[in-house]
Amino acid sequence: MNPRSTTHLVLIPSFNPGRKVLATVRAARAQWTPVWVVVDGSTDGSAEWLSAEAATDPGLHVLVLPQNQGKGWAVLHGITQAAQAGFTHALTMDSDGQHPETLIPDFMAASLAAPDAMVLGKPVFGPEAPWVRVMGRKLSNGWAHLETLSFGIGDSLYGFRVYPIAPLIKVMHGTRFMRRFDFDPEAVVRLCWAGARPINIAAPVRYFSPQEGGVSHFKYLRDNLLLSWMHTRLFAGFVLRLPLLLWRRLLK
Repeated sequence: MNPRSTTHLVLIPSFNPGRKVLATVRAARAQWTPVWVVVDGSTDGSAEWLSAEAATDPGLHVLVLPQNQGKGWAVLHGITQAAQAGFTHALTMDSDGQHPETLIPDFMAASLAAPDAMVLGKPVFGPEAPWVRVMGRKLSNGWAHLETLSFGIGDSLYGFRVYPIAPLIKVMHGTRFMRRFDFDPEAVVRLCWAGARPINIAAPVRYFSPQEGGVSHFKYLRDNLLLSWMHTRLFAGFVLRLPLLLWRRLLK
C-alpha cells in the first residue's frame, strides 16, 4: 500500500465515463494515496459505483456535484476542498483511462522537487489518435506559445499535470471563465502569467474505441468555438501584459 501523502493528491474530474472509471480509479490508487474523484453531475451510475468503492477504500474520496457544470468547475470544487484539507498540489487526470497512471509517482516527484512549478504532461500519441485532435492541439499550442512568449509550455491541452493549488485557485477566482473545456489551456497560460514555471514530461495518451469502453464528450464545433473565444480573451490579456512578459524574457 502506498503511503498517504499529506500535500499531493490525485484529482479526477469525471462526467459520464461509463465503467471505465472504475479501472481508472483503481489504477491511480495502485500508484498514489489519496485519490479524489469529483463526479460532475454524471447520470450513468458512476457516482454510485465510486461511492461504493470509496466505502471500502479509505484512500479514495468521492465528491458529487448534483448538476454537470464543466471540467474547470469540477476541478475548482475539488481543489478548494483539498486546500481546506491542507493539500498544496493536485495531479489532475481524466476518468476515461486515457492518461498514464504509471507516471503518477514521477510527476509527483517532479512537483515535490520544484513545488512552485506546474508539471505538465507532453503527450506522446499512438497510431489510434484522431488526426483532427492532433492537428487541432497544434493550433492551440501555437496560440499558447504566443500568449506566453514561448515561456515553456510543452502542451496546453493535455490534462495530465500537477498544479500548485493556491496559485490555481487565485487565477480561477480572477475570471468567470475557464470552467468548462477551456480549463486546461487557460489554466497554464494564466499560471505562466502569474509566474509559475512549467516543467514538461513526456507521457503517452491512449484513445479507446467504443468497443473498448472509450467515451468522448468532445464536440467539434462547440468546443472549438469555445477554444477560439478563449484564445481571443487570452490574446487581449497578453497585449495588456506584454511589457511585463518582455521584461521576464529579458531576465531569463
